[in-house]
Amino acid sequence: MRFSCPYLAGEVELTEEREKHIGERHPELLPQFRDRIRVTLAEPHEVRRSARSAHARLFSRWFDDIMGGKHVVVVVVSEVTARRHWVITAYLVRKLGQGDVEWTRS
Repeated sequence: MRFSCPYLAGEVELTEEREKHIGERHPELLPQFRDRIRVTLAEPHEVRRSARSAHARLFSRWFDDIMGGKHVVVVVVSEVTARRHWVITAYLVRKLGQGDVEWTRS
């Protein structure tokens, strides 16, 4: 599955293996809110650099209608030389925490 990501000027891949991982580790997100991954990558509210990996970014977007209000966070790894981007994980949080803010929607 591929999602458009204007911020990265390309597409982000979600493999079956990663989708299965997200569904098992974060069942509150998948499968019910699969479309929110697409929306978060297409129109994030914020993008942060990962504190754990220099090649990863955390895309986040707030949704009022998920469990009383939650951020969807989609972690994307970018392989610069191959211009490839893929989802490593995604989850829901009430409050954003880790990573330096790289971009915020104005």
